[in-house]
Amino acid sequence: MELDPNEMGKVINRLKRAQGQLAGVLRMLEEGRDCEDIVVQLSAVSKALDRAGFAIIATGMRQCLVQTDGQDTLDVQKLEKLFLSLA
Repeated sequence: MELDPNEMGKVINRLKRAQGQLAGVLRMLEEGRDCEDIVVQLSAVSKALDRAGFAIIATGMRQCLVQTDGQDTLDVQKLEKLFLSLA
């Protein structure tokens, strides 16, 4: 299954923001910033990555469900494993 590039625009933007946030966390560590500030930013990065992952999986599920032509192409175990990998 290939993901629709048009639907991935928001995910790509979210990942780019997370990339910037992660660079900020690294910079904060190098500068010796306060631990609490670093943990808050790291948490934001983690949430952004989780949301991006869920969006990718949801898009994939929608494509699997829409593209079925009477055949059982939805691999429930595989999708469950993907969701649990983000937990």
